[in-house]
Amino acid sequence: MSNQEQVNKKPKTNSFMGNVLILMFSHIMVKILGLVYKFVITNFEGFGDTGLGYYSAGYQIYSVLLALSSIGIPSVISKLVSERTATGDEKGAQRIFKIGMTFFVGIGIILSFGLFFGAEYIATAVFNVPDTKYVMQVLAPAIAFVSASAVFRGYFAGLNDMKPTSYSQIIEQFFNCVLSITFVYALLGKEPYIMAAGGNLSTTLAILLTFVYLIIYYKKKKIKVNKDAVSPEQNLKATQLLKKILVISIPVTISSIISVVNPLIDSATVSRCIQSAFANIYPIKEQLEAFAMSKTGILSKVDTLVNLPTAINVAFSTALVPAISAAIAKKDSETASKRMTFSLFASLLIILPCAAGFISLAQPILNLIYPSANNGAEVLMIFSIPMIFIALNQTINGGLYGLNKTYIPAIALAVGAIIKFVLNIILISNPKIEIMGAGISSIVCQVVAFLITFITLKKHIKIKFKVGRMIIAPIFAATFMGVCTYFINMGLNNFIGGAISTIISIILGAVIYAVTILVLRILTKEEIMMIPFGTKLYAILVKLGIYKKS
Repeated sequence: MSNQEQVNKKPKTNSFMGNVLILMFSHIMVKILGLVYKFVITNFEGFGDTGLGYYSAGYQIYSVLLALSSIGIPSVISKLVSERTATGDEKGAQRIFKIGMTFFVGIGIILSFGLFFGAEYIATAVFNVPDTKYVMQVLAPAIAFVSASAVFRGYFAGLNDMKPTSYSQIIEQFFNCVLSITFVYALLGKEPYIMAAGGNLSTTLAILLTFVYLIIYYKKKKIKVNKDAVSPEQNLKATQLLKKILVISIPVTISSIISVVNPLIDSATVSRCIQSAFANIYPIKEQLEAFAMSKTGILSKVDTLVNLPTAINVAFSTALVPAISAAIAKKDSETASKRMTFSLFASLLIILPCAAGFISLAQPILNLIYPSANNGAEVLMIFSIPMIFIALNQTINGGLYGLNKTYIPAIALAVGAIIKFVLNIILISNPKIEIMGAGISSIVCQVVAFLITFITLKKHIKIKFKVGRMIIAPIFAATFMGVCTYFINMGLNNFIGGAISTIISIILGAVIYAVTILVLRILTKEEIMMIPFGTKLYAILVKLGIYKKS
């Protein structure tokens, strides 16, 4: 069988919503596992907000270097490999893989050494807390392995095989969860920064184990290239192919770096500004550093919670890139418009009830998840607002990438990051505002980024939004749910209280929101049909008399 025949016999990609569903499952599993181990270690005696502050501060620096060396690589390698396999050039696809692996692993190794030996300087210069260096040093080796893993994931995505990406992410987070809890528990009684370093050592080991899994998978599933095969690009030098990779990856990488800079801005400015604002109250430096790290820890808890809904939503942005690209390539602007409009609408339907739930149940949720370190309800409430715009920005960015407007999200995020940095310095330094200032600056930052990206998107693609049905009605449904949930929780506290009342309130809130959405007929028949199992769902709704048979 020829290479071309093999390509033609490959299974077709899943439907747009099918891809969204697969990605949602993977992201949800990863975030839930992340929430589990943070829940456990934060509640260990002696760890708490302070330990979490050390844990997250060092991790933010690692995340920036990770974005530089690996985030964006999978989509780039995937695009280039799929282009070549689509034309039967499997030899060219394999060459792209090898060149990408060599270059990005080299970058990863350089950054690993840079972080390990520069950790002490970064800890002092950025956070003014020297002990955060230990967290960075145990994370440093992971960068090289993540870079290699990213190339593997992009390679298999280009072959329409999403299993290694989904499985490897879940495997990595599973081991990270188990090992984090084990290592922190083994270090109980030590200083918080030592326990935090032990917790982050698990990340490096989990990534190493995932890398081994990807190597094994690659040996079994890699392209078998015919020795006599000829590639149209075989006369191109490696540097020429590398240039193709970099041209695509640089704008995406810049956006990725800026997106992880925002949490770093919070960690760095909170640590320094809190120390400045409360220097007179805590004259002993060690006490002041611990207090600053406890505030950083509160932000980390909040980030973990608000990142769960946005992780679900990121599935739309990921699936939109190829969907919009394909529609534009076929000059099918109608399909591109429908998918973009529906994805924005779906993002609102997902994120609004989450925001309303966090606002109405902020303290009960923190009591449930972090019973031994439950401070930060007001911070969670205020961070629920920018969470809405983060989700919308994710979806819009997916559309812009599909339209080859990769530089717009980078510009929007850069402008937002500058505004956030300035506002953080001004607001957090005020003892009366302190870390609430990080939430206020996040609102301004994300709204500005949203306006830039949305205005640009509307210039290139039609967004057919019906304001009443697609904006006002979902806001009403989410608000109604939030109010009901608040009073339900208050009532339940009089009888059962504690964790059980919170869990029941959350479940009832979800039911109330779903029923409200259906009763108001916010979703059209066509939109219901786009949902997996939508045909069966619509038939049930017709039987219940909510929708009319058409």
